[in-house]
Formats: sequence, C-alpha cells, structure tokens
Amino acid sequence: MAKLDLTAIPRRTSTIYPAPHDAEVTGRSSLRLGDAGGLTQFGVNIVILEAGAKSSLRHWHMNEDEFVMMMAGTCTLVMDDGETEMRPGDCAAFPAGVANGHRLINRSSGEARFLVVGSKAPHETAYYSDHDLKVEIGDGRAVFTRRNGTPLPESGN
Repeated sequence: MAKLDLTAIPRRTSTIYPAPHDAEVTGRSSLRLGDAGGLTQFGVNIVILEAGAKSSLRHWHMNEDEFVMMMAGTCTLVMDDGETEMRPGDCAAFPAGVANGHRLINRSSGEARFLVVGSKAPHETAYYSDHDLKVEIGDGRAVFTRRNGTPLPESGN
C-alpha cells in the first residue's frame, strides 16, 4: 500500500480514559493513518480539535517518543515549563522518559489539526501531570491506576 485515501479512514472519537477524565477530550477526534497503512513499529495520526478542545490529559511517556507537527489552525502547547503557541509547520518533540507533561489545547474559534508520530513500545507506562493517574499499556490492554499503582475508585478519580 502506498497512498492512503484520507476520506476512507474512519474518524475515531473514542478515548481510553476512564470517567470522569474522558470528558476532558470532548471535541477531539483522530485519523489513524499508521493503522490504515498497516504500520506496526510506530503510530501516525492526524488529530482534529474542535474549538475549545484538548488533545489529551497532560501526560508524558516512559518508553515512547512522541513528535507533533501543526497542520492547520492554532493550538497552545501546554507543558510543565509554560505555554507556547503552535501554528502550521511548528513542531515539538517529546523524548521517552522525560517527565514533562504536555498537551495541545485549541483556544481558537476554528478547527485545528496536527500530525502525531510516536513509537509503539511493546509495553508503555504514561503518567498524567495534573491527576493522580497512570496507565500501563501492553498486550492490547490499557490499565489505569493511581500513580503508585493502587486501583482507582469506582468514580475513576
């Protein structure tokens, strides 16, 4: 397979976040380009944010590198050390193991799109900077706990 037909790739709107954290990414969707192309070693996605939407909870990865490039619109990159406006062509890189939580927020009145490329480690742990939350991903499952590994309460807090 060479050229991907973007119009044939379904838009994914679901999230793996447990309630109530899933509500924080309302207005986010993505096109899973890497999956559509049969890639297995790294992920490639176009993330679409409606006005006011957030890309994710602020997070950082233990085992996976992550790269983003703005394609359309304007977003604010929010990290531990501050905020940076991102416009089409702007890029940011997040090396594995660097504890600097990040996310993009579309504070504009229009849609924004960015490309995300990330490695697919066989086992991943990610931490969420603004919540007592971590996720362990492996064997096709995502298990959310508190940062210390204890179970989340039934409400998902």
